[in-house]
Amino acid sequence: MTNLISSWILSIAGVITLSVLTELILPEGQMNKYVKTIFSFIIVLTIIIPIPKLLKTENIKLSFYTSDVQLQEDFLYQNNINKISKLEKLIIDSLEKKGYEKITISINANIFESPYIVEGVYVDLSSLVINKNQEHKDIIEVKVEIKKVVQAYVSISEELIVFNE
Repeated sequence: MTNLISSWILSIAGVITLSVLTELILPEGQMNKYVKTIFSFIIVLTIIIPIPKLLKTENIKLSFYTSDVQLQEDFLYQNNINKISKLEKLIIDSLEKKGYEKITISINANIFESPYIVEGVYVDLSSLVINKNQEHKDIIEVKVEIKKVVQAYVSISEELIVFNE
């Protein structure tokens, strides 16, 4: 596509240069008038003839638009992934401060939306380690406390927080 455009521009520049040189060489008079008219016609044809080829291959604005949309989707995807990863880390750090270690948090969200929409939070308690300060608590109490921490960071209903033991 760019090859076609660059050759088109070069041919226009060549025809204009040739017409200017011819005009400088020819003396004033009737012949010069006719030559100017012929070269004007040739310049117009040089500009018009490649246009159908350009329109058949693809619309330039459309190709920029689609690549721009793809770049925005990629940016949105990566940005939302980073946000969710940081949010998962914040929740895990907060739980560790409360005395619960080795918990895995996975946030399920529609990352192609802006802002992303959280659809669920999965909490893996299979490797849970409870510090000495919290060891008198029952697992049900632990789950309630974990739900509160998760809900403090993610606005989600209690039913969408799923535990794996």
